[in-house]
Amino acid sequence: MSPSPLQPSQALPAQQGSLLHRLANPGRFLRATDRLMPWLWALSLIALVPAALWALVYSPPDWQQGETVRIMYVHVPMAWLAMSGYLGLAIASIFSLIWRHPLADLAARELSPVGAAVTALCLMTGSLWGKPMWGTWWEWDARMTSVLVLFFLWLGHAALVRAFDEDDRGAKAGAILALIGVVNLPIIKYSVDWWNTLHQPASVVRLNGPSLHVDILYPLLACTLAFTLLFATVVLARTRAAIMERRVRALELARARQHERARA
Repeated sequence: MSPSPLQPSQALPAQQGSLLHRLANPGRFLRATDRLMPWLWALSLIALVPAALWALVYSPPDWQQGETVRIMYVHVPMAWLAMSGYLGLAIASIFSLIWRHPLADLAARELSPVGAAVTALCLMTGSLWGKPMWGTWWEWDARMTSVLVLFFLWLGHAALVRAFDEDDRGAKAGAILALIGVVNLPIIKYSVDWWNTLHQPASVVRLNGPSLHVDILYPLLACTLAFTLLFATVVLARTRAAIMERRVRALELARARQHERARA
């Protein structure tokens, strides 16, 4: 059986640098994040509440879309998190496959359910936004279809890493799937440029600068920052819980073996 995530010194090759060894230590990770988590939860709340009020209450309606533009303040951050989160999943998968980084396995395992949730929110809010704007809940255009594929990739990774009795086998299979799925990210990004879709071209990240008015752009950026902080905090909290759960399982297994030896 491959090395346990609770034994990072065995999980990483001896020639790897000391930085990777330090980052691979679950105990050090727990101690560092134990001090960090209260601040992250507080920052997430401090950022999210005013951003939501700014976007949903105080920002002006759009001159064309009216009040329905407020859906954008959730939809766009969810789309950003769905794609950037998957890129993070791919980076964790590289660390897992090349350096056998145990925390990368755990982070990827706990990231995929959160990524699937934000992608589902992206699809649902997009559907709600599309009905009054386009007259349809769903259209099989390039961007909608590629985001739906991304949602299935998140679900597939979440299921695959939990499909094996040996955690290492599941982590390896999930990492391979995550890296294969990276090809979908540029398709999502550039689908509006490559094909004729219902979606408009990029409005925020453009060579000529954002095309949105500042009354809409600033609350959108505030919501994106707040949701990103919350996303990162939730993933860190889940990773911490996974480490502690595995430690409890390891202790229970050790006690069971000790009890069996005592009976023998």
